[in-house]
Amino acid sequence: MVWTKLHARIHRTIRSRHLFERNQRLLVAVSGGQDSLCLIKLLLDLQPKWGWELGIAHCDHRWRVDSQANADHVKNLSETWGVSFYLETASKSINSEATAREWRYETLSAIAQAHNYEYIVTGHTASDRAETLLYNLMRGTGADGLQALTWQRPLTGNILLVRPLLEITRKQTEQFCQEFQLPIWEDSTNHDLKYARNRIRQELIPYLQANFNPQAELAIAQTAELLQADVEYLERTAQQLKEKAMEWEVGEEFLSPSSPSFLMLRLNRQVLQKAPLALQRRVMRQVLQEILADAPNFEHIEKLTALITAPNRSQTDPFPGGAIAQVQDNWILFRNGERRNN
Repeated sequence: MVWTKLHARIHRTIRSRHLFERNQRLLVAVSGGQDSLCLIKLLLDLQPKWGWELGIAHCDHRWRVDSQANADHVKNLSETWGVSFYLETASKSINSEATAREWRYETLSAIAQAHNYEYIVTGHTASDRAETLLYNLMRGTGADGLQALTWQRPLTGNILLVRPLLEITRKQTEQFCQEFQLPIWEDSTNHDLKYARNRIRQELIPYLQANFNPQAELAIAQTAELLQADVEYLERTAQQLKEKAMEWEVGEEFLSPSSPSFLMLRLNRQVLQKAPLALQRRVMRQVLQEILADAPNFEHIEKLTALITAPNRSQTDPFPGGAIAQVQDNWILFRNGERRNN
């Protein structure tokens, strides 16, 4: 085996960031594109040093007329490498990027659970990280959205999603594939400018590189890396603050996560008032994540945060699902709006 600088770098990254342990079962998502082929080749080459059991999963979204041929291509590569292959095909055509991503992760998690894989590994790169940061920035987001792709995150209770290539650019994966003559399957949808991410990749980032910083892609990805550490610290600190401020008590007509016992959720305003605004907002987001069915948006968080210093008896309009937050002296109480009005 030829040992390149990229092999050494990924080996060090996996070890220093504790992305995997030895002798683990890794399910590698392989589309057939340059990033995923670079990833599986690196893991196969590193396998003797780590003792991993590798499997390859391919998700056919049925976006393209050549999607079945694409799947057969990845299957043939798996057989050549002697790696277990798993294919899942969408029951109907998926036309949304967000829907496709959600289906893909659900599918990969199901395969991993069925075949006892502990990790799902994807070929996201520094280029993807930069593109995601810019995409989220233009949609409007806080530091959590700007940190973009993270090195690892749980998909289920016992399965981790891991991205070992986040310091590697798409240009580097292309060079690696060329060096080892890996048969890249070109995805025509990557050139379709109706997708916002493709416009960022093909138009915005080249413009930034040509007119502002030739290393713009790496600089943006490094910003995401710095923000990730900041977000992790703030989330831990906000969690500690929430535990100090939050109480559950038995009460009537109040919002409860454990119906039908109707526990009353309340927040101590005096505790929260001492904290910086950044932590107040994070506490409120964490609280709303517990009581709302869907993720809270900026307006939800802001109107709840405003109650920390609002006059007594102030209240919010209903959140999705009917919950209302109300100030009672030093406390913010959460009650079911429909129950209260009956």
